[in-house]
Amino acid sequence: MTQPNRITFILASASPARKRLLETVGIQPIISPSDFDESQIQDSNPVQLVQKLAQAKAEVVTQTLINSPKREGEIILVLGCDSVLAVEGEIYGKPANIEEAIARWQTMKGQVGQLYTGHALINLSTHQTLVYCQTTNVYFSNISDSEIEAYIATGEPLNCAGCFAIEGKGGLFVEKLEGCHTNVIGLSLPLLRKMIQEFGYNITDFW
Repeated sequence: MTQPNRITFILASASPARKRLLETVGIQPIISPSDFDESQIQDSNPVQLVQKLAQAKAEVVTQTLINSPKREGEIILVLGCDSVLAVEGEIYGKPANIEEAIARWQTMKGQVGQLYTGHALINLSTHQTLVYCQTTNVYFSNISDSEIEAYIATGEPLNCAGCFAIEGKGGLFVEKLEGCHTNVIGLSLPLLRKMIQEFGYNITDFW
């Protein structure tokens, strides 16, 4: 019986939430942040924006790996992701400071936002690239000014696209989701499974 080829999974992101999601489903990723300057890419279409950013991040990391030594038969997959929130047509990434975060929540409360996450998966072994976007509707609670200030004071939303972490204290202020739950955390696991299958592998190959 032949042994399956080894698959090395590289996450082009420093996000601990994305790392935890992958580990939850049996993937032990190598963390390799791209440090890509996101200001290089501008697009008023949120789907195109997150797809371009995700692909750029994955490609930066892939370039650093092209000349690195590889084991015979080794398969290397590089995943880049990027998320933004759109509320009433306005696109939001991470808030720049406390004041911006408070203003953002004043706009978001009681509204329905769309959380877009771009996924770019590169197969370094076959030079193939897949790029997709997953969208989830997020229904925000109509929270009070004091709750907004207390939440911002925790520091949690300052590091999150959309100014909230649903897997943290921010989950208290989300009434419901329509669509993929893990997408709101930063990575759609069902979409990733399909992308891996498109390359001819199975998510169970990592177990």
